[in-house]
Amino acid sequence: MFREDLTRNFGFILNDVARLMRTTFDRRVKALGLTRSQWWVLNHLFRNDGVTQSELADILEVKKATLGRLLDRMEQKGWVRREGHAGDRRAKRVFLTEEVEPAIKTMRAAAAELRRDALSGLPSSQQDQFVDTLLTIKANLSRQDNGANGNGAKKRKR
Repeated sequence: MFREDLTRNFGFILNDVARLMRTTFDRRVKALGLTRSQWWVLNHLFRNDGVTQSELADILEVKKATLGRLLDRMEQKGWVRREGHAGDRRAKRVFLTEEVEPAIKTMRAAAAELRRDALSGLPSSQQDQFVDTLLTIKANLSRQDNGANGNGAKKRKR
């Protein structure tokens, strides 16, 4: 059987690093009482506050109904609010509330600490180069993905 040494395969390494970062972040924010799905939604709304529910589902790569149920629970807790979209009566825009701000601040601090811990031992020039490299890889893959989706394909925010 064909065997390939995957110890230096950047796809596997990147996946492992992402998994370790998620599980470490889960552990660090556990006291907030948020599920991974909830903190994932909150983080994306922090980046894209006011996106439509459909856009958020696309960004998160979840079904609209699944996100709708999750947002229902988060809305009941006072963490998000939904408003009608001025340009589309069917669309709802999703916003963070002031009530969730303390949790967001704690999450952002935990994320910054996690990034510092993950990059410890690397000089700042290597840290910058690493981020630049990831951004280049992301841009390369986004261009290829957009090309594969055909002309006029909607570009996702990441």
